[in-house]
Amino acid sequence: MGRTPFYKTAKELQKKIEKYFKDPPYKRDVFNKDGEVIAKVPVLTITGLVLYLGFCDRHSFYDLEKQEKFSHTIKKARSFIEQEYEVLLQKGLGAGAIFALKNFGWKDRFIVDDNKSDALFDKFKDATDEELDEIYKDL
Repeated sequence: MGRTPFYKTAKELQKKIEKYFKDPPYKRDVFNKDGEVIAKVPVLTITGLVLYLGFCDRHSFYDLEKQEKFSHTIKKARSFIEQEYEVLLQKGLGAGAIFALKNFGWKDRFIVDDNKSDALFDKFKDATDEELDEIYKDL
C-alpha cells in the first residue's frame, strides 16, 4: 500500500517550498574586514529543501517528481537552487558550486580538434630531444 503522501496537491507542496526559499533554516555569516558579522546569507540546498519538506532523503523527493501532478513544482524548485549555484560561479565562488552543479547533471566537456592534434604531432614527431628541450624552454 505504501506510505501516506506528505502532500496531497502540488499547491500544498509549492507553499511549503516557497516558505523554505523565503526563510531557509540555514544562513551563513558574512564578515567585514574586521571580522564582524555584517549579514546572514541564506543557504539554499537540495538536501536542505528535502529535509525541510519532511522527506528522509533526496531519492524520496525525486520519486515524488515522477508523479505528473508534482513534476513541474519539483523541477522548478530544483532549477531555482541550481540557479543559486550558477550565481556563486559568477561571484568567483566556484569549487563547491561546480561540485553541486555536477550533481545536477552538469559535465565538464573538452573538445579536441583532431586536425590540430595531427598537425601538432606532425610538427614535432621528427624533432630531436634537443629541439624539444628548446621548445619547452620557450613555453
